[in-house]
Amino acid sequence: MERKYRVRLSSDFRRIRREGKSWAHRLVVLCVLHNDLEYSRFGFAVSKGVGNAVTRNRVRRRMREVVRLQRDCMEGGWDMVFIARPSIRQATYAEIESAIEDLVARAGLRGALN
Repeated sequence: MERKYRVRLSSDFRRIRREGKSWAHRLVVLCVLHNDLEYSRFGFAVSKGVGNAVTRNRVRRRMREVVRLQRDCMEGGWDMVFIARPSIRQATYAEIESAIEDLVARAGLRGALN
């Protein structure tokens, strides 16, 4: 994912988590906060409770790929942080994809196709 589409600073992660609105799924939590940009930015958090480094990186890569493929269908102007829950470690790619699509739809951020 291109650099401009990423939330990178830990202060931004904290601000989005603290000031934003959140939606939960059994696999992932989505935190959303409006930004003043024309495009949305995305961050991914996977704690050590999910598993070892190999497992955490696999989960992060899968979430990032789902968002990369769905990015054009999402509304612009939002910062979104996806936080993995421990149950995601046994989830398939299709389950992760379904969870993220569900959260984005429940947040009302499903935009028109470009």
